[in-house]
Amino acid sequence: MSISGTDAHAATDPAALPPLVRRALAAARRHDFAHACRPEQGRLLHALAGGARERIGETGTGCGVGLAWLASGAREGVRLFSVERDAERARVAAEVFADRPEVEVIHGDWRRIEEHCPYDLLVLDGGGTGKTPGDDPADPARLLTPGGTMVIDDFTPATGWPPLHEGVPDRARLHWLEHVALHTVELRLAEDLATLVGTRRRLTSTGSSASSE
Repeated sequence: MSISGTDAHAATDPAALPPLVRRALAAARRHDFAHACRPEQGRLLHALAGGARERIGETGTGCGVGLAWLASGAREGVRLFSVERDAERARVAAEVFADRPEVEVIHGDWRRIEEHCPYDLLVLDGGGTGKTPGDDPADPARLLTPGGTMVIDDFTPATGWPPLHEGVPDRARLHWLEHVALHTVELRLAEDLATLVGTRRRLTSTGSSASSE
């Protein structure tokens, strides 16, 4: 969820946006929701969605802009589940996808995403990131298929090691970069925007990492 993500799409030619994304953006603007994912992040989600085999999950639906990028990139037959804690935003997003039976918008705490795991791709945008007090990080070993991908967005690009937040080590970012169940990298999407993308490690029968699998 980006502070000015909805407005950021205004610089993009509408014809270059997937129709479903345009529909979700229109809903976000009608309901004065400013915090949609940015187009840079949306294009990344669109690309990653194409690699999912069966299920994609998302926490923090908002009015459905990020979910629309995901659904537009997903292959036929892939199901998408997104959880939104705000009842009105969940209702608005559900209307956006009313004609897309493969997409389900769920109202409730972000942990409801666990009801449909494991996922080939899971985007943490509204809970489970560990960024704020009381928000426990999601468990990739439980929520992802082996080789599945987890995305945690809206970081400021790191300029050194360890990455810093307000002058001290960024514990949330370090949690994901050093997570034993993930191979995680930071991707710079814009001068002021970075995203973490982690792939769940595949294990041999003895439990050790196997990069050849």
